[in-house]
Amino acid sequence: MNRQWKDKILAVSHNEMEDLALEIFQYQYAQNQVYREYADAVGKTPSTVNSIYQIPFLPIRFFKSHAVQNGSFEPEVVFESSGTTGAVASRHYIKDTILYKDVFSKAFRQFYGEPADWCIIGLLPSYLERNNSSLVFMVDELIKQSGHPSSGFYLNEYDRLKEVIGELEQKAKPTLLIGVTFGLLDFAEVYVQGGQPLKHTTIIETGGMKGRRKEMVREEMHAVLKEAFKVPFIHSEYGMTELLSQAWSFGNGVFNTPPWMKIIVRDEEDPFHLQQQGTGAINIIDLGNIHSCSFIATDDLGRLHADGQFEVLGRMDNSDLRGCSLMVTHYASTP
Repeated sequence: MNRQWKDKILAVSHNEMEDLALEIFQYQYAQNQVYREYADAVGKTPSTVNSIYQIPFLPIRFFKSHAVQNGSFEPEVVFESSGTTGAVASRHYIKDTILYKDVFSKAFRQFYGEPADWCIIGLLPSYLERNNSSLVFMVDELIKQSGHPSSGFYLNEYDRLKEVIGELEQKAKPTLLIGVTFGLLDFAEVYVQGGQPLKHTTIIETGGMKGRRKEMVREEMHAVLKEAFKVPFIHSEYGMTELLSQAWSFGNGVFNTPPWMKIIVRDEEDPFHLQQQGTGAINIIDLGNIHSCSFIATDDLGRLHADGQFEVLGRMDNSDLRGCSLMVTHYASTP
């Protein structure tokens, strides 16, 4: 059964995605007790759901308070969110890391080609300090698939990293520098002093200041990085602990999804009013989450375009009091 689901998910097209999402909704309603109880509480069951815009989206904070998984299984790994000091971490129970590898590897190939064609460098300081980061897991696997001798993680080794990138540039080697935002900004301050313009290096920011720097809007942060590295665009990755899939941006903060991932926006004041485009809180369908929950209501705000591309505008204001939390309150108060 697991192989059957994986094959379906990885082979799905954008046109087939909605039918498969409804099929997976029925499967997870039957198998996932937490999701089923929530769906029952908000009155959205298989007998009443006929389109993806009727599917109930589980508030993302349930991953902090519940074991969100289909049936009972011993997880191969448990990914945890980094969060802020003292905050409750989200926990994602992963039944099959091979599925995770297959999902992010296929998406990477869709957007960037074969990892073996790149030198892949990870600049993820705070994440490397933990051993349960889904982002580190993904980048580590892509580094292995790259196979280039200079591929790897660089932890606060900014002078060495500057030297390595300079050597790769001289050899015209296509290079991906994947970094958390504050790490890239720290490296930019070192690189800007005598560093050559990057012609063969693509920079991908994964978000996250983690309290290390003052928060910046994406446009401001990208402008700083573009100026420091002398590149026309800064790419971005949008993912989270609670997902197995990622969206990728080639610049200007506009993200694309693989066929098994879809963004829907919901009204901030009425979380059950879903929109096919426009501005609102971000709901995510991630069919890769076959063993947990494929339908997640995040606390992020976004703008959804008619073609399915989207932008991330920030976090919801007072998200503990409005929007997504109304669904939690409904669930908690229902007998």
